[in-house]
Amino acid sequence: LNALQNNAKLNIKELSDLLHISKTPIYERIKRLETEGYIKRYVALLDNKKVGLPLIAFCNVSLAVHDDEHIRRFQEEIRNIEEIAECYSTGGMYDFLIKVVLKDLDHYNVFAFEKLTKVQGIVKMQSSFVLDEIKNVTALNIPLVK
Repeated sequence: LNALQNNAKLNIKELSDLLHISKTPIYERIKRLETEGYIKRYVALLDNKKVGLPLIAFCNVSLAVHDDEHIRRFQEEIRNIEEIAECYSTGGMYDFLIKVVLKDLDHYNVFAFEKLTKVQGIVKMQSSFVLDEIKNVTALNIPLVK
């Protein structure tokens, strides 16, 4: 898992050489990890600035009503907004944390006032803008099992 997290393009032979295990068990392990959901998918991680989306904003959102129907409706609407890269249900002062990736502040303004504020049930919203990325890793620090 650690090897694949750092380079999902490693082929079976490369993994076999790296881990000193023959190819068949490597292939079987990968298939099992995929089937059991440990490996959810394989992706290419893009540089948001190079693809013209340098602005990252985090929006904290609170809902007016917290019953199942309102939460389901909110989640469905959020899933359909393309600028939203991530959304998490949170405990604390706000109900959800949303990560948005955009071209610039003008596009954020359109997003906030024409899309996010139109989502039913939002009663409070606070946004923060990323000035500098200090750490961004995708590989999980998996404890070694002995």
